[in-house]
Amino acid sequence: MRISESCAKCLYDRQLNKTDNAEYLAAIKELLDNRSEDDTSPYMVYLFNKVHEKYFGKGADYKDIKKKYNDLVLKIENDLRREIEKSPDPLARALIMSRIGNYIDFGAMDHVDEHEFMTLFNNSEMREDDIRVYEAFIRECEAGRSFLLVCDNCGEIVLDKLMIEQLKKRFPNLTVRVLVRGMEVLNDATVEDAHYVGIDRVAEVISNGDAIAGTIYDMMPGEAKKALDESDVILAKGQGNYESMSGQGRHVFYAFLCKCDLFTNRFHVPRLTGIFVQEC
Repeated sequence: MRISESCAKCLYDRQLNKTDNAEYLAAIKELLDNRSEDDTSPYMVYLFNKVHEKYFGKGADYKDIKKKYNDLVLKIENDLRREIEKSPDPLARALIMSRIGNYIDFGAMDHVDEHEFMTLFNNSEMREDDIRVYEAFIRECEAGRSFLLVCDNCGEIVLDKLMIEQLKKRFPNLTVRVLVRGMEVLNDATVEDAHYVGIDRVAEVISNGDAIAGTIYDMMPGEAKKALDESDVILAKGQGNYESMSGQGRHVFYAFLCKCDLFTNRFHVPRLTGIFVQEC
């Protein structure tokens, strides 16, 4: 997904809010000014982080935040599972809850509010647009043999686990794998986080190989590339995965909340609206 001028300005302003160091900001501006048409926001932030480390050392440590939100959702996991299983369509309900988890995003959100997150569960119905995509998703899962979930944030991956449970119940024909970040970046889920919440008990866990808050094929190790190339059904979570994967010629389903102007304007919806789309 190409970086628009408004998106580039937002990326720069976020760095400006962190520091007034003129040399650092000049380096950031140079990266933005010389970006290629194929560069995406997650890749630019990856480059920013390299520059940040040069000037200021390692960035903020999100380990405590990640544990906090993993524990928060683990605490309500059994209640949510019961709610899912009572639903007329448990997989649909689990998918919506999994998408609600995309709220926990310390990259795209100016402020993550625990209360606001919990209130999102009060509206876990599919919109009309969602239903059409969900029907296509079901058809693909019925016909497929392998499923790849491209994960996003901590906390969210607990809800992803509940979704995978229902997916495997409904489609025992599917071999399920999940792709997580290769190194620490923001509050995104890594292999360590995947084991912490137990998603490894319902799916094979694969690393994308690097500290990038997205999925960039050319930067991935062979195992991750193979999973993307060979999976019959791919579901990618979050704005960063959408930005870095869309337009690459793959048939991918995407699920996320619209958390910034770029996405609310693109999909013509209010902030925090859930989106479930497919790219053929």
